[in-house]
Amino acid sequence: MHELSLVAGLFEILEEKARDEKALRVTAVTLRVGRLSGVVPELLETAFDTFKKGTIASRAKLRIEVVPLKVRCRSCGKESLTDEPVFVCSSCASPGLEIMEGQELTLQRMEIEKDG
Repeated sequence: MHELSLVAGLFEILEEKARDEKALRVTAVTLRVGRLSGVVPELLETAFDTFKKGTIASRAKLRIEVVPLKVRCRSCGKESLTDEPVFVCSSCASPGLEIMEGQELTLQRMEIEKDG
């Protein structure tokens, strides 16, 4: 379950950013998870809930934005979204597709609470 090691790294970032901002606590975290990132959102949620206990984000809500697979055909230039990793252009049937989105795993937003 590599999601646990990903969440451990995420918490290092959250704690550093919270310290920089002099935050009392992290209240929400939003991640963008690409369909081809190799990350299972449900396992990520479970790992987050397990890891957050006793941290500055102990009551934080995790929001996951799943990013669809977006490809562009190198032959005809058509861009399209797909749920399946099919790498043939839906317009011209060319196999030369470039992945534009859908592989990322990014911290999109972190919400904090400050004193006063």
